[in-house]
Amino acid sequence: MRVIDHHIVGTGGAGGRSSDVFDPNTGKVQARVTLGTQADLDRAVAAAQAAQPGWAATNPQRRARVMFAFKALVEANMDELAHLLSSEHGKVIADAKGDIQRGLEVVEFACGIPHVLKGEYTQGAGPGIDVYSTRQPIGIGAGITPFNFPAMIPLWMGAVATACGNAFILKPSERDPSVPVRLAELMREAGMPEGIFQVVNGDKEMVDAILDHPAIGAISFVGSSDIAHYVYNRGVAAGKRVQAMGGAKNHGIVMPDADLDQVVADLSGAAFGSAGERCMALPVVVPVGEKTAVALREKLLPAIEALRVGVSTDAEAHYGPVINAAHKARVEQWIQTGVDEGAELVVDGRGFKLQGHEDGFFVGPSLFDHVTPDMQSYKEEIFGPVLQIVRAKDFDEAVRLPSQHQYGNGVAIFTRNGHAAREFAARVNVGMVGINVPIPVPVAYHTFGGWKRSAFGDTNQHGMEGVKFWTKVKTITQRWPDGSADLPRGSEDGGPSRIQDAFVIPTMG
Repeated sequence: MRVIDHHIVGTGGAGGRSSDVFDPNTGKVQARVTLGTQADLDRAVAAAQAAQPGWAATNPQRRARVMFAFKALVEANMDELAHLLSSEHGKVIADAKGDIQRGLEVVEFACGIPHVLKGEYTQGAGPGIDVYSTRQPIGIGAGITPFNFPAMIPLWMGAVATACGNAFILKPSERDPSVPVRLAELMREAGMPEGIFQVVNGDKEMVDAILDHPAIGAISFVGSSDIAHYVYNRGVAAGKRVQAMGGAKNHGIVMPDADLDQVVADLSGAAFGSAGERCMALPVVVPVGEKTAVALREKLLPAIEALRVGVSTDAEAHYGPVINAAHKARVEQWIQTGVDEGAELVVDGRGFKLQGHEDGFFVGPSLFDHVTPDMQSYKEEIFGPVLQIVRAKDFDEAVRLPSQHQYGNGVAIFTRNGHAAREFAARVNVGMVGINVPIPVPVAYHTFGGWKRSAFGDTNQHGMEGVKFWTKVKTITQRWPDGSADLPRGSEDGGPSRIQDAFVIPTMG
């Protein structure tokens, strides 16, 4: 059986523990991943400490060239990476390629690192005094990433961290670790020095080791809110800079004037795509007014019935299986909870079986109506192909629902009314807002981050916020005394002066 090991300097894992990696399409074990120990992390940190000063001293242009080369290698290996990702996660190939592409967009941003690291300068801040600031790397950073985006989120973290001059240690999900390891191999092939981008596999034992390691200065995390809170508290207590992104319960507000055909098309992908295993999925739709609710439900039913659930390699499938048996059971339990709480289960996806893949981890699409804010199934993140309709009587209630929810990752409003959209965007208490955009993930040169229990820490992912997270500012105030009497003249033998030497343009390449 295939064994997935770390990608760190030195030998393989030494702990002897491992975990199963399943094929979600069949339910069978396809590989085993080595679960690392404190000794494995120590070895990775030692390699990072040896390599990072030289990498930080490498000029930004050269670091950018590695990013350019890495981007080209990922693009050249896109099909291989997508099939590998799909085989372990279960998302269909098109979604797997989207996972990789959204990560590559941050790599593209990192290719411009010479520009964003330029710093600031004030000449004449005082009499003969100049002040300037520079951004310098933290040193060693770590990323702890979830199963649902095994390419995108490691690239969000690792590309910016390393382009800024840091060494980066990635701890991916043990459920689908092969793509992160392959990305590390491609980084090395692109010219990244040994020890700068490493992968250590593991479970909670490895997470705690990262949180406690004194040489790791910054940690970026994406996962559930409870674990994000734990990571943030323990990491900060250890003196580290921490950004910890948590869960979500994103709402889609449907105004009476919305184009319902477009809304339904958007919801089909946003609620059910990737089996709903996305922190920016749209699992709650809020029609404003009873007339809107009735019309929306009428249009949703045939669209949901038309969804094709299939194996991840099925080019016609809209989505594939969930990640494993435990998560399938969890999603189906949340459906039962919704029924027990009194919500109307309009479409029941439990018990779905795909012919020839009866042991796969498939969950059919489910639709609830008449869900109310007091229901636990509304309050918590289901993270599966389940859409809930929560009816709002008016615009103000539609603003309150996402604003008062414990999560504040993303929200969308569907309307033709510019004033309503503008008012909603200004008032809603949520970090990322879409206007007729169902999944409002910002482009790479902006920044990603939610509010409330969707994020802990005050710095977001990628864009300039990412650069700020992975660097620290140094500010220099300087004054030079008048040294004109000591200015060097031409040498006695008529050779060039030292001032002339100073104006020789150095080689920058």
